[in-house]
Amino acid sequence: MKKGSLEFWPHRRAIRQMPRVRSSVKTETPSFLGYVGFKAGMTHAMIMDESEGPSKGSEVFRPVTILELPRVVIYGIRFYKKGYAYTEIAGEVYDQNAAKHVGIKSIKKNDVSKFKEKINECERVTALAYLDAEPVSIANKRIMRFEIPVGGKTASEMLAFIEPFLGKELKSSEVFKPGEMVDTTSITKGKGWAGVVKRYKVATQGRKVTNKYRHLGTLGPWHPAKVQFGVPQAGHMGYNYRTERNKLIIKMGSPSETEEVNVKGGYLNYGVVKSDYIVIDGSIPGPSKRLIRIRKATRSFRETKPPKITYLSLNSKQGK
Repeated sequence: MKKGSLEFWPHRRAIRQMPRVRSSVKTETPSFLGYVGFKAGMTHAMIMDESEGPSKGSEVFRPVTILELPRVVIYGIRFYKKGYAYTEIAGEVYDQNAAKHVGIKSIKKNDVSKFKEKINECERVTALAYLDAEPVSIANKRIMRFEIPVGGKTASEMLAFIEPFLGKELKSSEVFKPGEMVDTTSITKGKGWAGVVKRYKVATQGRKVTNKYRHLGTLGPWHPAKVQFGVPQAGHMGYNYRTERNKLIIKMGSPSETEEVNVKGGYLNYGVVKSDYIVIDGSIPGPSKRLIRIRKATRSFRETKPPKITYLSLNSKQGK
């Protein structure tokens, strides 16, 4: 019996390390709608439950994930206009110093005024950013660039909001706050080539069936005379794009003497958190050091308050 999920079919391997974000929430107030972070590891915490469930007002045990945030700099502004079938890029404006650091050599005159004259023809405006992984001790050989969507009613409001940030660093506190619901997009852990038993949890065959144990009993009927797409077969497992919705931000901050988030001995396969961090309720797909895209929740139907943390485990994860 096949037990693999067809929800994510077909199982395609991710093309690049930077996860793709295809949509974002629409807000009336101008604001940045996304950020990035590196997965450091997991621990557990005790928080006061403020929901309407049976455990309201009592302490609950929650597994939490710690994300370390790199340095993010806005190096450009991108304008979109309505095309024949979909929105098209109308143009881009760069900050000269930041664009040279990214590797853009052909930089035209930084003139935002020409786009302000035709801003009514634009549908939306987004921010172009790059991350600097040096503060978080992640060895990246190339600079990773990504696009941050911006909320607002009109394109002119979006442009007026982004323009002061051009060429400057964007802090996570300017995007998110504790108690906010977010969506995380990441790439799952790659497990290489896997057989049907591991990949789809099919039942192993008996000893007297075909002298084979870990294989598929049948590939389908004689007619239609072809193997259907849903038949479980061996293949690549893992390293897929996955988005998890409505993850609660429990805590935000930076390591200090009075506020510590590092476990004893550091996180497994990661080390010590040195820069700003976000503590998110629950788990996030992917191994340590994996890049995580964070965006404002697109399907959040309830407002939450910043949870009260009574205990955050800092015990060693190295084992005995």
